[in-house]
Amino acid sequence: MNIQGKTVLVTGASRGIGRAIALEFAQQGAQRIVLVARSHSRLLEVAAEIAALGAEAVPVVLDLTQSVEVNIKIAQTWRDYGPIHLLVNCAGVAHQVPFLQSQLPDIQEEMAINLMGMYTMTRLIARRMAVQRQGTIVNVSSLMGKVAAPTMATYSATKFAILGFTQALRSELSNHNIQVIALLPSLTDTDMVKDFQWFRWVVPTTPQKVAQSLVTGLQKTSPEILVGWQSHLAVWGTRFIPGLMEKVSQIASPMSEERQILGRLREAGANPR
Repeated sequence: MNIQGKTVLVTGASRGIGRAIALEFAQQGAQRIVLVARSHSRLLEVAAEIAALGAEAVPVVLDLTQSVEVNIKIAQTWRDYGPIHLLVNCAGVAHQVPFLQSQLPDIQEEMAINLMGMYTMTRLIARRMAVQRQGTIVNVSSLMGKVAAPTMATYSATKFAILGFTQALRSELSNHNIQVIALLPSLTDTDMVKDFQWFRWVVPTTPQKVAQSLVTGLQKTSPEILVGWQSHLAVWGTRFIPGLMEKVSQIASPMSEERQILGRLREAGANPR
């Protein structure tokens, strides 16, 4: 897909990967970029950066969990700035915690934004793309959509679901000349993960690298875009040596250190000196 002259809508555009994608599209010659996020002040900052690059920025303050509001604002946006040629579903949240310690509100938030928010936005945009018989939809999953991560069970579940959703849509919407693509970043150094305990041996990538990989993948019309050699290695390992990869995941997990500490405490309690 050639981005030049196109109108793009990016959710989660106020920070992290979404912001980097929006800026990269502006540099690649997109005509108009619709920026969707909950933070008005951050959206205005990104819009100013995009305008400085010569593209038109349209900030839309929107909570994707509010379906009625999403319906109204997207209809208005399409009327005023459409047609939208490319949708990037990037909005997402993540909580890192052992599942037995997880809190229901955090689980519900991940499900509501990562999945239902994406469903709502895709349904509205895809129907309009089908009428114009052209369009591209990019759903941002994660390497954790291929390789589940201990301490991030719900996040991994949503990212696996995104891949299944993307694969199904790819078949359904191809008859309408709509491409559906999955973007799978590995651990990315953003505000969202700044307080996380990172997994051993994982070298984080940057939001800019993810955005550049997306542009390259769009040019090649790749159905799934993996970012970085670690992602390719992990996916290859999971496909051919799943048992070993599961062991590696357990060892690399932040929980492995907790288990060792708990084990030593139990031994100390059982064998007091």
